[in-house]
Amino acid sequence: QVQLVESGGGLVQAGGSLRLSCAASGRTFSNNDMAWFRQAPGKEREFVAAITWTTITYSTDSVKGRFTISRDNAKNTVYLQMNSLKPEDTAVYYCAASPGGRFRFRPEEYAYWGQGTQVTVAS
Repeated sequence: QVQLVESGGGLVQAGGSLRLSCAASGRTFSNNDMAWFRQAPGKEREFVAAITWTTITYSTDSVKGRFTISRDNAKNTVYLQMNSLKPEDTAVYYCAASPGGRFRFRPEEYAYWGQGTQVTVAS
């Protein structure tokens, strides 16, 4: 079992930055692939970025060059550094985890979820 708690969301002006954190409990954190998804009102949950247990990262095209995912296994934490934020980045951001093995892009491929943190980007 892995429990996930996100933090770091808030209100920011367009062009600004935020860093989201996801603290995980459970002694198998280092063996899990970790990901960030987001869900805007009236839209489906969408993949943002992921980092495998071997620290390979991948992300959706709309955030490439702006968002960076990283992990600190000593702190059982995964981060999402978000720069050059746009109003279309406004959403609830969710942290997800699943035992490692392959690249995953769909929500149903992740076993564990946090409660989400709101990110609002004002124009």
